[in-house]
Amino acid sequence: MRIAIIGTGYVGLVSGACFSDFGHDVVCVDKDEGKIAALDRGEMPIFEPGLDRLVARNVAAGRLSFTTAVADGVRGAEAIFIAVGTPSRRGDGHADLSYVYGAAREIAALLDGPVVVVTKSTVPVGTGDEVERILHEVAPDAVVAVVSNPEFLREGAAIEDFKHPDRIVIGAEDDRAVEIMREIYRPLYLNKAPLLFTSRRTAELTKYAANAFLATKITFINEIADLCEAVGGEVQDVAAASAWMDGSARNSSTPAPAMAALAFRRTRWRCSRRRRMRTRRCASSRRW
Repeated sequence: MRIAIIGTGYVGLVSGACFSDFGHDVVCVDKDEGKIAALDRGEMPIFEPGLDRLVARNVAAGRLSFTTAVADGVRGAEAIFIAVGTPSRRGDGHADLSYVYGAAREIAALLDGPVVVVTKSTVPVGTGDEVERILHEVAPDAVVAVVSNPEFLREGAAIEDFKHPDRIVIGAEDDRAVEIMREIYRPLYLNKAPLLFTSRRTAELTKYAANAFLATKITFINEIADLCEAVGGEVQDVAAASAWMDGSARNSSTPAPAMAALAFRRTRWRCSRRRRMRTRRCASSRRW
């Protein structure tokens, strides 16, 4: 299957490299000429263990290429993934969707056949509806479906997470789009990776729910770390044992032991900071 990836940031590049390793023909598109030139030289713009070898292998096999021309990627593609950045806007902190909508407009103007447009970027609920509106506004006769396929990748383990996911969430409203997405992820489905098909808005919300749940877990384990310090417990052991007892503990977020280590480091910093503050208060009282 021919796939275009719009955006070669962390999500776009890892996704493109992994899809090509599944056997798909992938074209990664980015307007940054310097980044594309570096990728053509085999230089990665991000650090991810094994990514350089994965890219080199699939470029050599002719399944992966890079370009600055959106038309070269869109032409003949059966699926187009939008994986551009959605930075927070200054002032209100809302996600800046201008890159997503701009990509949708460029794609629409170049469509030459039936295609599935997939939002891979982290976007607010309802973004897919607006992307669909833009596509039909610019290309009213185009046969196009819009799908939400959020990513759940951890930096430093993104390739492993992509190739061995604990779930693949696909939000689609069109039967043909469902079949296209099923075919794209078929190599993972054969490995028993669960494909979860939902409505598009449900998929968009799932990404935010997962992020919020991760933040909740980190906050919780930090509190447990404080409690462990107070009673003489080991936070790493508590976290590992809790995950062992709860079969649902494994998900796309950072594993509990790793969170515990992070929490432990933060807790030690907080405790040393509290000790320094107490020392300063004592010294100040002595000076007075």
